[in-house]
Amino acid sequence: MPLRETLSRVDADLATGRVPIARQRLRGLVSSFPYDLTLRRRLAEVYRLYGDAAEAGRWMYLEEDRNADETAAFEARYGSPGWRMKALAWRGPEAMAATAFAEGQLVAVRTACAEELGHPVDWDDPASYRDGLEEESEEPSEPWSVSGVLAGVGCLVGALAFLAIWVNGVVALFD
Repeated sequence: MPLRETLSRVDADLATGRVPIARQRLRGLVSSFPYDLTLRRRLAEVYRLYGDAAEAGRWMYLEEDRNADETAAFEARYGSPGWRMKALAWRGPEAMAATAFAEGQLVAVRTACAEELGHPVDWDDPASYRDGLEEESEEPSEPWSVSGVLAGVGCLVGALAFLAIWVNGVVALFD
């Protein structure tokens, strides 16, 4: 679908209150056109409708007139430069950026990631900064809680009851 037609549909979706569909369309457009800062700005506006400052900051990160609180929320949610590289969904060289500010932001994130990992990283090669992502993706396991155990036992009892009824029905069918 052409860019203009998709943007028209985004406008129609927003006008009728279908914000999740508009967000999905804009995410697809940003994926297809990562260099278009206008699309990123529109996506940030949609996330503001949700009240999600971190995601608004994510999509406004390359804009000079970005909101400092949103930027801070983005940087807190995506704590390492590797996670920021992944979150920014940029492809290609920084020189493709529409503004000097955006190019500077991209260079700063890539440089910080390379320094943290100790080797060069590239926007087009997620494997080059994957090491930085794996470190933070491991969550510590928490001890079992009484409510968790009871919920698990309840699910098990429900599944066994369903199985018993099903087996009883199959046996009755062939009797």
